[in-house]
Amino acid sequence: MSKNFTDKTILHLDMDAFYASVEQRDRSDLRGRPVIVGGNRMRGVVCACSYEARVFGVHSAMPISLALRKCPQAIVVPVRMSHYQQVSAQVFTIFERYTDLIEGISVDEAFLDVTGSQRLFGSGRDIAIKIRRDVREELELAISAGIAHNKFLAKLASEQAKPDGLFQVPERIDDFLLPLPLKRLWGVGPVTHRELESLGLQTVADLRKMELTFLESRFGQAGVQLFKLARGEDARQVNPERELKSIGHEDTFENDLWQCDAMQEVLLELAERVATRLRRHGVMGTTITLKVKYADFSTVTRSRTVPDGIAHANDMFDLAKELLKKTEAGRKPVRLLGISLSNLITTGSGQGMLFDGERRQRLKELDQAVDRLRERYGQNGISRATLLGRRQRESGDD
Repeated sequence: MSKNFTDKTILHLDMDAFYASVEQRDRSDLRGRPVIVGGNRMRGVVCACSYEARVFGVHSAMPISLALRKCPQAIVVPVRMSHYQQVSAQVFTIFERYTDLIEGISVDEAFLDVTGSQRLFGSGRDIAIKIRRDVREELELAISAGIAHNKFLAKLASEQAKPDGLFQVPERIDDFLLPLPLKRLWGVGPVTHRELESLGLQTVADLRKMELTFLESRFGQAGVQLFKLARGEDARQVNPERELKSIGHEDTFENDLWQCDAMQEVLLELAERVATRLRRHGVMGTTITLKVKYADFSTVTRSRTVPDGIAHANDMFDLAKELLKKTEAGRKPVRLLGISLSNLITTGSGQGMLFDGERRQRLKELDQAVDRLRERYGQNGISRATLLGRRQRESGDD
């Protein structure tokens, strides 16, 4: 029987149906009802859904049109990413009360190493209970917690705890690990799962019987990883320096776009949203990428690198318009547009060749004023005049 104990205590914390739960919290009429968070009803995809919708077979990345056939009574609400990020920041602030070793995986998920916190706050279980209590009392949201001696097992434990629960991997790891189906293991996607099934393997206990040499010859390095995971082994540390790789936004349209003016309105709004997130993280991007998906679902990307970095919406917009000219947009109908910034650097570390110092300061002051207004009145509380027409059309206002 395998034991892979270290002196570490790791928590995996995962908000339950985060986006949908925030919407249900903020709107009392949505509580207890199936909620789909996503784009428009005809062309969008499910970004998230409540547990009430999941029982009908609705899941993320599903076309909303299909989701509504499965659950016609579902209520579709738009994605409010900036709001979810604000709530996420509040959640992470609660985490920081108990440890500074926090590795954020996404806006609603994180690993915490609480090994050094136990003398102050109690056992890993005690800390998980306190965090779940704080999140519920202060934010009116549910969070599930897994507790183990490494990240892999802690992640499995939080999955076991959902929804709104807590699970600690027992000291006899095999009692928990061996009965699990193989699809619960990290890295076992549909293709690998089918191949494992073809070998007659169904559970972790089955996989445990396979020799390392066989798994490595059959699956390469992934086979070595499978061999370790089947024994509950994971040497990765909680990394609080986890690097933000890119920041971007994209929109799928209810009706395909043909007109360049309409596409430019979309690009300007996307640039505004990306710029807001860049400022929140205190970074600039040196590579801008435009994503275009045509009506036939074919996708192209066009990129440009600006060594000194860009962060302001105007500069992103100008570059995105130039990149759009290098596509067939306008000659082919467009279903989706997206803008992302990658190769991120700390704001101010570039030379700012796109604009001079005086203009940069004016834009910085304008950005700060806009951010303050949006914090007070919401993402749509202030908008460029050029975008008002589009937002009125989307809302159906005359």
